[in-house]
Amino acid sequence: MSSEPEGQVRRSRVRLVTQGSRRTASRTILRADDGVRIEALYEPARGGEGDPAIVVAHGFTGSVDRPAVRRAARVFRQYAAVITFSFRGHGGSGGRSTVGDREVLDVAAAVRWARSLGHERVVTVGFSMGGSVVVRHAALYRDPAGDGDDGGDGTHGGRTEAHPAGRAHAHADAVVAVSAPARWYYRGTAPMRRLHWVVTRPAGRLVGRLGLRTRIHARDWDPVPLSPVEAAAGLGPTPLLVVHGDRDPYFPLDHPRMLAAAAGRSELWIVPGMGHAENAAEETLLIRIGAWLSAA
Repeated sequence: MSSEPEGQVRRSRVRLVTQGSRRTASRTILRADDGVRIEALYEPARGGEGDPAIVVAHGFTGSVDRPAVRRAARVFRQYAAVITFSFRGHGGSGGRSTVGDREVLDVAAAVRWARSLGHERVVTVGFSMGGSVVVRHAALYRDPAGDGDDGGDGTHGGRTEAHPAGRAHAHADAVVAVSAPARWYYRGTAPMRRLHWVVTRPAGRLVGRLGLRTRIHARDWDPVPLSPVEAAAGLGPTPLLVVHGDRDPYFPLDHPRMLAAAAGRSELWIVPGMGHAENAAEETLLIRIGAWLSAA
């Protein structure tokens, strides 16, 4: 799915409608590079300002204020400042969800905001759909000071990318993908077949809007965005942690194994008894992830 033709992506940096101090929690409205308004929340690290910042990307139907997202933010603040936000089509953000395509622009806006507040190191954590998005974001917004290949030069066949000016200060220094898919259009489980019905059928999108509070774009992806496993192969030196539960009802274990195998610098955690995404991520696991990010 794609909300707008690629040629209409604006070449502007994130603009802040409101902006608070780095020392205090503050809500803001960001604008992604295609003009979509994204609600976001900044919270400083509990132990002080700290240099690192963690950007948290929720799963499909989530939002900045969902309890599971707030729990993750509370734990991660032990290690770094935290930015949470609502993807387009979710919560108080504008636009409509493209279920993983244009959402890379939302992550880029949040990362750029973190750097504008003075954080030199910014890492991303994504759950489910958010996990696929942060992997793609890291591949498309590579550190220009790294290996010289920033991944956004048109080599991905016209898929969702940013103009070089829009990529400035938007790269991630490390990535965590929790319960993320490795490939698109997977329908091998009953929950994923139901999800495809919600996304692809008019009646399903009505259920999404009224029942799940998620506004979904009606158009198909055109072109199909870079798959998560393709993106993982393009991460270069960026560290990737793949976390997946062995009781995930959405994606079986071949998905995390494919992601980890594709990346150059990766670590794979298969969590016994864990289900799917942020709702299933217990505090002990979030603590382990926070410690990994601070070390990475």
